[in-house]
Amino acid sequence: MKTIQFSVCVYCGSRPGNDARYAEVAREVGHWIGSRGGQLVYGGGRSGLMGIVADSALAAGGTVVGIIPQALVDRELAHKGCQELLVVETMHERKRLMAERADAFMALPGGIGTFEEFFEVWTWRQLGYHDKPVGLLNTGGYYDGLVRFLESTVTHGFLADWQMDLIRVDSAADRLLPALVQAAGFSAAAHLDAI
Repeated sequence: MKTIQFSVCVYCGSRPGNDARYAEVAREVGHWIGSRGGQLVYGGGRSGLMGIVADSALAAGGTVVGIIPQALVDRELAHKGCQELLVVETMHERKRLMAERADAFMALPGGIGTFEEFFEVWTWRQLGYHDKPVGLLNTGGYYDGLVRFLESTVTHGFLADWQMDLIRVDSAADRLLPALVQAAGFSAAAHLDAI
């Protein structure tokens, strides 16, 4: 088991959403990662849930790596407070670097970009391109409809049970985060549960 700093890639909305619970959980996730000496890898934005999770990780003492395309920097959307802000040319390069820099992946509520990133790392996992854990944080039932749809794809024969088993779905960040970090091979479970 590794005992070095863990790194979690968080996918989430560049908007805050209409439910205050989404911002609350973004703060909780950032704080959990930062207060345990972890590293947050994310899309480098300063708005919406992206900005909240980064600010919370920074405030809790964590390391934050933002990876953002130049086009979004040009629109003044980059979070300048990241310890490391990598500016890339394309979304493909962004996602590749995010995947390389992470030990685990977690999707919070978000829109089409969040969905696309989540499905891509899940697809890569089932194809064997990586063996890192993938989680879906179902805050306030946000992903209930998606989970039901995915279960229906198993029923219809387009997805197998083992593929569904490659993702962890939970409604509580304080359960999902330690499960993902431990599944990534990091020890010190007591340290992960503390604070």
